[in-house]
Amino acid sequence: MKKIRKYGTLVAAVAAAIAQTACNYIATPDAEGAVARVDEHYLLRSELDPAYNGALSPEDSMVVVNNYINEWAKDQLLFEKAQINLSEEKQEAFERLVTQYRADLYINAYKEALVNKGMDTAVSRQELETYYEANKNNFMLNEDLVRLRYISLPVDFTGQGDIADALKRFGEDDVQQLQERALKFKFYSLNDSAWVRVSEVVRKIPVLTVDNKDDYLKKSQFFELSDSLGVYLVAVEDVLKRTETPPLDYVEPTIKKILLNKRKLEYIRKLEEELLDEATRDKVFEVYIK
Repeated sequence: MKKIRKYGTLVAAVAAAIAQTACNYIATPDAEGAVARVDEHYLLRSELDPAYNGALSPEDSMVVVNNYINEWAKDQLLFEKAQINLSEEKQEAFERLVTQYRADLYINAYKEALVNKGMDTAVSRQELETYYEANKNNFMLNEDLVRLRYISLPVDFTGQGDIADALKRFGEDDVQQLQERALKFKFYSLNDSAWVRVSEVVRKIPVLTVDNKDDYLKKSQFFELSDSLGVYLVAVEDVLKRTETPPLDYVEPTIKKILLNKRKLEYIRKLEEELLDEATRDKVFEVYIK
Protein backbone atom coordinates (compact mmCIF):
# COMPACT_ATOMS: atom_id res chain seq x y z
CA MET A 1 0.00 0.00 0.00
CA LYS A 2 1.40 3.39 -0.87
CA LYS A 3 1.53 6.09 1.74
CA ILE A 4 2.44 9.75 1.19
CA ARG A 5 2.81 12.24 3.99
CA LYS A 6 3.20 15.76 2.63
CA TYR A 7 4.56 18.83 4.28
CA GLY A 8 1.51 20.06 6.14
CA THR A 9 2.23 23.34 7.89
CA LEU A 10 0.83 25.62 5.19
CA VAL A 11 -2.03 23.30 4.28
CA ALA A 12 -2.98 22.91 7.94
CA ALA A 13 -3.05 26.69 8.34
CA VAL A 14 -5.24 27.01 5.27
CA ALA A 15 -7.62 24.36 6.54
CA ALA A 16 -7.87 26.03 9.94
CA ALA A 17 -8.58 29.41 8.37
CA ILE A 18 -11.24 27.91 6.15
CA ALA A 19 -12.91 26.29 9.13
CA GLN A 20 -12.94 29.58 11.02
CA THR A 21 -14.39 31.57 8.12
CA ALA A 22 -17.46 29.49 7.36
CA CYS A 23 -19.77 30.99 4.79
CA ASN A 24 -23.37 32.07 5.30
CA TYR A 25 -24.64 28.69 4.23
CA ILE A 26 -23.47 27.17 7.53
CA ALA A 27 -25.99 27.48 10.33
CA THR A 28 -25.44 30.16 12.95
CA PRO A 29 -25.47 28.71 16.52
CA ASP A 30 -28.09 31.16 17.77
CA ALA A 31 -30.35 33.94 16.57
CA GLU A 32 -28.84 36.72 18.66
CA GLY A 33 -28.46 39.84 16.53
CA ALA A 34 -30.20 38.19 13.57
CA VAL A 35 -32.46 40.13 11.21
CA ALA A 36 -33.68 37.18 9.14
CA ARG A 37 -33.79 33.37 9.20
CA VAL A 38 -34.09 30.57 6.68
CA ASP A 39 -34.45 27.29 8.59
CA GLU A 40 -31.38 27.19 10.86
CA HIS A 41 -29.45 29.81 8.91
CA TYR A 42 -29.38 33.37 10.28
CA LEU A 43 -28.47 36.70 8.69
CA LEU A 44 -26.79 38.90 11.31
CA ARG A 45 -27.34 42.62 11.62
CA SER A 46 -23.60 43.20 11.25
CA GLU A 47 -23.77 41.63 7.79
CA LEU A 48 -26.21 44.34 6.69
CA ASP A 49 -23.67 47.16 7.02
CA PRO A 50 -22.63 47.04 3.34
CA ALA A 51 -26.28 47.47 2.37
CA TYR A 52 -26.57 50.89 4.02
CA ASN A 53 -25.66 54.11 2.26
CA GLY A 54 -25.49 57.36 4.21
CA ALA A 55 -26.65 59.29 1.14
CA LEU A 56 -30.01 57.48 1.13
CA SER A 57 -33.12 58.60 2.94
CA PRO A 58 -34.48 56.30 5.72
CA GLU A 59 -37.18 55.07 3.33
CA ASP A 60 -34.68 54.31 0.58
CA SER A 61 -32.36 52.63 3.09
CA MET A 62 -35.11 50.26 4.14
CA VAL A 63 -35.76 49.38 0.49
CA VAL A 64 -32.06 48.58 0.02
CA VAL A 65 -31.95 46.52 3.23
CA ASN A 66 -35.09 44.59 2.35
CA ASN A 67 -33.69 43.81 -1.09
CA TYR A 68 -30.47 42.62 0.53
CA ILE A 69 -32.38 40.35 2.90
CA ASN A 70 -34.51 38.94 0.09
CA GLU A 71 -31.46 38.19 -2.04
CA TRP A 72 -29.82 36.47 0.95
CA ALA A 73 -32.96 34.40 1.55
CA LYS A 74 -33.17 33.35 -2.10
CA ASP A 75 -29.53 32.24 -2.01
CA GLN A 76 -30.15 30.17 1.13
CA LEU A 77 -33.27 28.53 -0.31
CA LEU A 78 -31.64 27.80 -3.66
CA PHE A 79 -28.60 26.35 -1.92
CA GLU A 80 -30.78 24.04 0.15
CA LYS A 81 -32.67 22.93 -2.97
CA ALA A 82 -29.37 22.31 -4.75
CA GLN A 83 -28.14 20.11 -1.90
CA ILE A 84 -31.30 18.05 -2.13
CA ASN A 85 -31.53 17.75 -5.91
CA LEU A 86 -27.95 17.61 -7.14
CA SER A 87 -26.32 14.22 -7.24
CA GLU A 88 -23.88 13.22 -4.53
CA GLU A 89 -21.12 12.89 -7.11
CA LYS A 90 -21.66 16.44 -8.38
CA GLN A 91 -21.75 17.86 -4.84
CA GLU A 92 -18.51 16.09 -3.99
CA ALA A 93 -16.93 17.50 -7.15
CA PHE A 94 -18.10 21.01 -6.20
CA GLU A 95 -16.71 20.60 -2.67
CA ARG A 96 -13.34 19.60 -4.07
CA LEU A 97 -13.35 22.66 -6.33
CA VAL A 98 -14.32 24.95 -3.45
CA THR A 99 -11.64 23.49 -1.19
CA GLN A 100 -8.99 23.83 -3.89
CA TYR A 101 -10.08 27.39 -4.70
CA ARG A 102 -9.88 28.44 -1.05
CA ALA A 103 -6.48 26.80 -0.68
CA ASP A 104 -5.27 28.57 -3.84
CA LEU A 105 -6.46 31.93 -2.48
CA TYR A 106 -4.54 31.49 0.77
CA ILE A 107 -1.43 30.05 -0.86
CA ASN A 108 -1.25 32.76 -3.53
CA ALA A 109 -1.79 35.49 -0.93
CA TYR A 110 0.99 33.99 1.20
CA LYS A 111 3.35 33.81 -1.77
CA GLU A 112 2.54 37.41 -2.70
CA ALA A 113 3.25 38.55 0.85
CA LEU A 114 6.62 36.76 0.83
CA VAL A 115 7.51 38.33 -2.52
CA ASN A 116 6.52 41.82 -1.41
CA LYS A 117 8.52 41.45 1.78
CA GLY A 118 11.67 39.80 0.50
CA MET A 119 12.14 40.32 -3.23
CA ASP A 120 14.32 43.11 -4.56
CA THR A 121 12.20 45.25 -6.91
CA ALA A 122 14.97 47.57 -8.11
CA VAL A 123 15.83 47.22 -11.79
CA SER A 124 19.11 48.80 -12.85
CA ARG A 125 19.65 50.72 -16.05
CA GLN A 126 22.15 48.08 -17.11
CA GLU A 127 19.53 45.34 -16.78
CA LEU A 128 17.09 47.36 -18.86
CA GLU A 129 19.65 48.06 -21.57
CA THR A 130 20.87 44.46 -21.71
CA TYR A 131 17.36 43.09 -22.12
CA TYR A 132 16.48 45.78 -24.66
CA GLU A 133 19.51 45.10 -26.84
CA ALA A 134 18.86 41.36 -26.79
CA ASN A 135 15.13 41.66 -27.54
CA LYS A 136 14.51 45.01 -29.24
CA ASN A 137 13.40 43.35 -32.47
CA ASN A 138 10.51 41.87 -30.51
CA PHE A 139 9.18 45.31 -29.61
CA MET A 140 7.09 46.43 -32.55
CA LEU A 141 5.09 49.64 -32.72
CA ASN A 142 1.44 49.36 -33.63
CA GLU A 143 1.21 53.06 -34.46
CA ASP A 144 3.41 56.10 -35.02
CA LEU A 145 5.06 57.87 -32.09
CA VAL A 146 5.96 61.52 -31.81
CA ARG A 147 7.90 63.84 -29.51
CA LEU A 148 6.47 67.35 -29.46
CA ARG A 149 5.44 70.36 -27.40
CA TYR A 150 2.25 72.30 -27.88
CA ILE A 151 0.19 75.17 -26.51
CA SER A 152 -3.50 75.97 -26.97
CA LEU A 153 -4.40 79.66 -26.69
CA PRO A 154 -7.77 81.42 -26.48
CA VAL A 155 -8.79 83.03 -29.78
CA ASP A 156 -8.43 86.54 -28.27
CA PHE A 157 -5.03 85.89 -26.65
CA THR A 158 -2.71 88.91 -26.75
CA GLY A 159 0.91 88.26 -27.69
CA GLN A 160 0.38 85.08 -29.68
CA GLY A 161 3.45 85.85 -31.82
CA ASP A 162 5.75 86.04 -28.79
CA ILE A 163 4.45 82.72 -27.50
CA ALA A 164 4.92 81.08 -30.91
CA ASP A 165 8.51 82.36 -31.16
CA ALA A 166 9.33 81.15 -27.65
CA LEU A 167 7.85 77.73 -28.37
CA LYS A 168 9.91 77.46 -31.57
CA ARG A 169 13.23 78.56 -30.04
CA PHE A 170 12.63 76.85 -26.69
CA GLY A 171 15.77 78.10 -24.97
CA GLU A 172 16.06 78.45 -21.20
CA ASP A 173 14.65 81.99 -21.22
CA ASP A 174 11.85 80.89 -23.54
CA VAL A 175 10.88 78.00 -21.26
CA GLN A 176 10.79 80.35 -18.27
CA GLN A 177 8.64 82.83 -20.18
CA LEU A 178 6.20 80.12 -21.22
CA GLN A 179 5.93 78.72 -17.71
CA GLU A 180 5.28 82.19 -16.29
CA ARG A 181 2.38 82.72 -18.71
CA ALA A 182 1.05 79.15 -18.60
CA LEU A 183 -1.97 80.06 -16.48
CA LYS A 184 -3.33 81.98 -19.45
CA PHE A 185 -3.07 78.99 -21.80
CA LYS A 186 -6.07 76.73 -22.39
CA PHE A 187 -3.82 73.65 -22.20
CA TYR A 188 -0.21 72.88 -23.00
CA SER A 189 2.64 70.39 -22.82
CA LEU A 190 6.30 71.41 -22.87
CA ASN A 191 7.73 67.94 -22.33
CA ASP A 192 9.17 67.11 -25.73
CA SER A 193 11.47 64.36 -24.42
CA ALA A 194 8.70 61.78 -24.00
CA TRP A 195 7.37 59.69 -26.88
CA VAL A 196 3.59 59.67 -27.18
CA ARG A 197 1.19 57.93 -29.51
CA VAL A 198 -0.01 59.97 -32.45
CA SER A 199 -3.59 58.93 -31.65
CA GLU A 200 -3.25 60.64 -28.25
CA VAL A 201 -2.07 63.85 -29.94
CA VAL A 202 -5.01 63.74 -32.35
CA ARG A 203 -7.41 63.36 -29.40
CA LYS A 204 -5.78 66.25 -27.55
CA ILE A 205 -5.52 68.73 -30.43
CA PRO A 206 -8.92 68.85 -32.17
CA VAL A 207 -7.69 70.47 -35.41
CA LEU A 208 -5.56 67.38 -36.10
CA THR A 209 -7.40 64.44 -37.65
CA VAL A 210 -6.62 60.96 -38.87
CA ASP A 211 -6.67 62.35 -42.40
CA ASN A 212 -4.33 65.35 -41.95
CA LYS A 213 -1.98 64.17 -39.17
CA ASP A 214 0.74 63.02 -41.58
CA ASP A 215 0.80 66.46 -43.21
CA TYR A 216 1.57 68.21 -39.91
CA LEU A 217 3.31 65.71 -37.64
CA LYS A 218 6.72 65.70 -39.29
CA LYS A 219 10.16 65.83 -37.72
CA SER A 220 11.41 69.36 -36.82
CA GLN A 221 8.20 70.98 -38.00
CA PHE A 222 6.40 73.91 -36.36
CA PHE A 223 2.82 74.76 -37.27
CA GLU A 224 -0.09 76.92 -36.15
CA LEU A 225 -3.72 75.90 -36.58
CA SER A 226 -6.94 77.41 -35.32
CA ASP A 227 -10.66 76.79 -35.05
CA SER A 228 -13.58 78.52 -33.36
CA LEU A 229 -12.35 77.35 -29.94
CA GLY A 230 -8.77 78.55 -30.04
CA VAL A 231 -5.30 78.62 -31.57
CA TYR A 232 -2.92 75.65 -31.46
CA LEU A 233 0.85 76.04 -31.61
CA VAL A 234 2.80 72.82 -32.13
CA ALA A 235 6.54 72.15 -32.38
CA VAL A 236 7.41 68.60 -33.45
CA GLU A 237 10.83 67.32 -32.37
CA ASP A 238 10.83 63.81 -33.83
CA VAL A 239 8.61 61.12 -35.30
CA LEU A 240 8.88 57.31 -35.22
CA LYS A 241 6.94 55.29 -37.77
CA ARG A 242 5.28 52.05 -36.81
CA THR A 243 7.80 50.12 -38.88
CA GLU A 244 10.68 51.39 -36.72
CA THR A 245 12.04 50.00 -33.45
CA PRO A 246 10.77 51.92 -30.41
CA PRO A 247 13.42 53.52 -28.18
CA LEU A 248 14.32 52.09 -24.78
CA ASP A 249 12.66 54.96 -22.91
CA TYR A 250 9.33 54.12 -24.52
CA VAL A 251 9.40 50.38 -23.78
CA GLU A 252 11.14 50.71 -20.39
CA PRO A 253 7.94 50.16 -18.32
CA THR A 254 7.21 46.98 -20.29
CA ILE A 255 10.76 45.67 -19.91
CA LYS A 256 10.75 46.42 -16.19
CA LYS A 257 7.50 44.49 -15.78
CA ILE A 258 8.96 41.53 -17.70
CA LEU A 259 12.15 41.49 -15.64
CA LEU A 260 10.30 41.76 -12.33
CA ASN A 261 7.92 38.98 -13.31
CA LYS A 262 10.85 36.70 -14.18
CA ARG A 263 12.52 37.60 -10.90
CA LYS A 264 9.28 36.90 -9.03
CA LEU A 265 8.88 33.45 -10.61
CA GLU A 266 12.48 32.58 -9.76
CA TYR A 267 12.07 33.89 -6.22
CA ILE A 268 8.95 31.76 -5.67
CA ARG A 269 10.64 28.71 -7.20
CA LYS A 270 13.52 29.02 -4.73
CA LEU A 271 11.12 29.52 -1.82
CA GLU A 272 9.23 26.38 -2.75
CA GLU A 273 12.47 24.40 -3.07
CA GLU A 274 13.64 25.64 0.35
CA LEU A 275 10.24 24.75 1.80
CA LEU A 276 10.50 21.17 0.55
CA ASP A 277 14.13 20.86 1.64
CA GLU A 278 13.30 22.09 5.14
CA ALA A 279 10.32 19.77 5.41
CA THR A 280 12.44 16.81 4.27
CA ARG A 281 15.22 17.60 6.78
CA ASP A 282 12.68 17.90 9.60
CA LYS A 283 11.02 14.59 8.61
CA VAL A 284 7.78 16.44 8.01
CA PHE A 285 7.67 15.51 4.33
CA GLU A 286 8.34 11.91 3.30
CA VAL A 287 7.62 9.98 0.11
CA TYR A 288 7.16 6.21 0.24
CA ILE A 289 6.81 5.45 -3.46
CA LYS A 290 9.58 5.05 -6.01
